[in-house]
Amino acid sequence: MSNEPPPAGPPPEDDPFRKRPEEPPAPPPPPPGGGGPGPGNPYGGGASDPYRGGGGPYGGGGGGPYGPGGPGGSYGGGPGGPYGYGGADPLAGMPPLADSGKRVLARLIDWFIVFVPLALIGLPFRIYDRVGEDGDVADVWRGDGGQWVLQLISIVAYVAYDTIMTAKRNGQTLGKQLMGLRVAMLNDGSVPNANSALTRAMVLWLPALICCACLWPLLLLVLILLDKPYKQGLHDKAARTVVVSTTQ
Repeated sequence: MSNEPPPAGPPPEDDPFRKRPEEPPAPPPPPPGGGGPGPGNPYGGGASDPYRGGGGPYGGGGGGPYGPGGPGGSYGGGPGGPYGYGGADPLAGMPPLADSGKRVLARLIDWFIVFVPLALIGLPFRIYDRVGEDGDVADVWRGDGGQWVLQLISIVAYVAYDTIMTAKRNGQTLGKQLMGLRVAMLNDGSVPNANSALTRAMVLWLPALICCACLWPLLLLVLILLDKPYKQGLHDKAARTVVVSTTQ
């Protein structure tokens, strides 16, 4: 997760789902009986008071170990927050997280969209001629290299589909568009760039296509269901993304 603060100014108009900056919190009133607030200190006390004055370890003078900016220090809404996004919660101001059931349906739609052309590609090469009598899928490949050629084509197709659609179509594959979802960067809600989209697609598809066709998708689903608070699978964590709803 990046520690760089988001760029100043409102999000671009062409990304209607990007996170909006939070309004700065109003300072709390001074406690009764205390002195007038010192410089940068909403709780009263002079600058020489190590716990109330400017520069105190818990105050807002800008030199304390809990961050500059008073209540918006390292655990508040200032630029020194633990997430580095100008707020304690990176999802503040972002659309709600996607429903897990819709994510599964979107993934099945995307898988089917790529699978059908791949199946048609195999027909002219007669890949499916040798089907075992017991229906064993291991016997469907014609020729020694048929399996590896089609597997390589499948890897390129699935990874390229997910990468291009995510980076170029507002974070939406066709399945996510139908389900009203999109992929967003966790730090500021923006559309993932090409590198983030590629990282996400490779972690999502490579293990499933190479060795773990059933186990890997199931593992990702379990992690999405158990992960708190962002519902991230391993592919989301690798790319630092979340999946959000496009409908409020």
